[in-house]
Amino acid sequence: MAKKECVTKCKGESSMLRNRRGELQIGEPKSPVSTHHESTQDSSKDNRLSEGDDQSSNGTLAQYDHNVYSPNNETQSTVYFLVVVLLSFSTRFYKIKEPPHVCWDETHFGKMGSYYINRTFFFDVHPPLGKMLIGLAGYMTGYDGTYPFLKPGDKYEHHNYWGMRGFCASLGSCLPPFAYLTVLDLSQSSTAALISPAYILLDPILMFFIMGSVLCMVKFNLQISRPFSAPWWLWLVLTGVNLSGALGVKFVGLFVILLVGLNTTWDLWRLLGDLDLSLILGSTSCPECLGLSFFPCFFILSHVSSGPGDGFFSSAFQSRLIGNNLHNASMPEYLAYGSTITVKNLRIAGGYLHSHWHLYPEGVGAKQQQVTAYLHKDYNNLWLVHRPNDKPDLVRHGDVIRLEHKETTRNLHSHRHEAPLTKKHFQVTGYGINGTGDPNDLWQVEVCGGRKGDLIKVLRSKVRFLHRATGCVLNSSGKTLPKWGWEQVEVTCSPYLKETPNSQWSIEDHINTKLPNISLAVLKPHFIEILLESHIVMIRGNSGLKPKDNEMNSKPWHWPVNYQGLRFSGVNETEYRVYLLGNPVIWWLNLLSLGLYLVMVAAASLALHRGVHFYLFNPLSYGMRGPLAHDPASTMAGLKWMDSWEF
Repeated sequence: MAKKECVTKCKGESSMLRNRRGELQIGEPKSPVSTHHESTQDSSKDNRLSEGDDQSSNGTLAQYDHNVYSPNNETQSTVYFLVVVLLSFSTRFYKIKEPPHVCWDETHFGKMGSYYINRTFFFDVHPPLGKMLIGLAGYMTGYDGTYPFLKPGDKYEHHNYWGMRGFCASLGSCLPPFAYLTVLDLSQSSTAALISPAYILLDPILMFFIMGSVLCMVKFNLQISRPFSAPWWLWLVLTGVNLSGALGVKFVGLFVILLVGLNTTWDLWRLLGDLDLSLILGSTSCPECLGLSFFPCFFILSHVSSGPGDGFFSSAFQSRLIGNNLHNASMPEYLAYGSTITVKNLRIAGGYLHSHWHLYPEGVGAKQQQVTAYLHKDYNNLWLVHRPNDKPDLVRHGDVIRLEHKETTRNLHSHRHEAPLTKKHFQVTGYGINGTGDPNDLWQVEVCGGRKGDLIKVLRSKVRFLHRATGCVLNSSGKTLPKWGWEQVEVTCSPYLKETPNSQWSIEDHINTKLPNISLAVLKPHFIEILLESHIVMIRGNSGLKPKDNEMNSKPWHWPVNYQGLRFSGVNETEYRVYLLGNPVIWWLNLLSLGLYLVMVAAASLALHRGVHFYLFNPLSYGMRGPLAHDPASTMAGLKWMDSWEF
């Protein structure tokens, strides 16, 4: 084989494939000058080939000539692509207005789109881009933001909802074309590339940006031999734009950033020592800058008026919301006895000290009135400040006070019964009637970092409440209570006296007609502080989500096998019903393909350990390395790997 010519056919043309060792031994005699000149060319050529051995040997990064594909193949691929686009859009826009009522999560995301149109602040566990786009689509198609989106099954009546559905359907319709182009660029096979959402949801928007990121990454990899060209820059920047879009819709977008990051890391390793600043600029800095730009838009669109999400954020954050009671607030500066106040925990999303008429159930400490932390503005957050002898005065560091719940007239109380969820802490309850109780109702006020006699400033002082009888400190654990506690946040009395945000509180609302009001110059937070707080609140809100009782919940092993679907349009409708179920053919074929892939990887790994090497495009070229490569008894003895694709 080393001294013979191997004649192959490629696209109907004869090509000569020679081993370099044979080229040195066979041929016409050459003069020393010509021999030296050609050997120098061969040496430089060999160096170029050796640099690309790792790329050409596995076939993944080998360069190819796009001109080898005939115009007929290009026309065929174009026809296939147009068919995919037509089928994708037609199936998703078919009866886009049906059913004419709210379907499942349209309750949330349609309502949030209305909030943006009306510029009403709200809280959600996801980044803002997806809801802003839904609101923009509704606004551009004539929706006025007045529909309440109360519950699934409510009729839309005369409200113009189709624009928001059409926007989500448009992005969902782009997924099959994106998948087609991605597989076509990876495989250069239209057959392989041929292997379907219409409701107001974040999922089609998220998948659009994820698929767009992967497609742009593949397109960019095809331009790797043309660095700094216009197409190179185009696909690089588009990759960053799509990455920022994916992260701006849901935090799940971090996973596609990880995928592109691994691809970028491989490229940087391969180009180690080159000037790769532009690569980092496009694929890393671009999504970060664009991702941050969504949040100024978020506050511009939503900070005009306060809304249902105010209570999740700190007092300083709320002071920026027009219409909030803290915006340009005017109230007595120092806390006094006889005042009506709200007490807010300083932990991010810690909530307001809250009580209501409901009692703790049997078996959960003493059967007394519940005291919780509530994340929303509410009348049951109001407390009256009393001192044991009712002498009027300003409250100072070290004073002993009683906090009486204004609605139920019960005192804030603690005792040595264990807390409902945090068993090492003591239970906090509401006890007594009309302000009468016992010594377990007394709390000592301390200003964090203060000294005895210091006054307590509203909004600005960080205070702690130490229980006189047990020596514990009033604490918000951050844990969500069960149904009997209305899924509010647990409040305990912690025996651990270390200062933490969970045990620190601030006086937010302060009403006292006997004291003069002043305009509080609240230090408004900077953008970075707002950005960090909003992300922390979103992450904590997301982690605090719990499945509700009697809901149809899925388990992880259900997902790959398409075990069951989901009733999507409610259960009480009689006209149209939507049942959400993955396409069984595609779902199970994907599962089968993944299983076959794992089997193939295991078989290839076993073969490599036995000394059998990878076969590349048999019978064009094949070879063997390892201890059996030179064994005369081997059927592959003497066969070598091809060094170049230049026939």
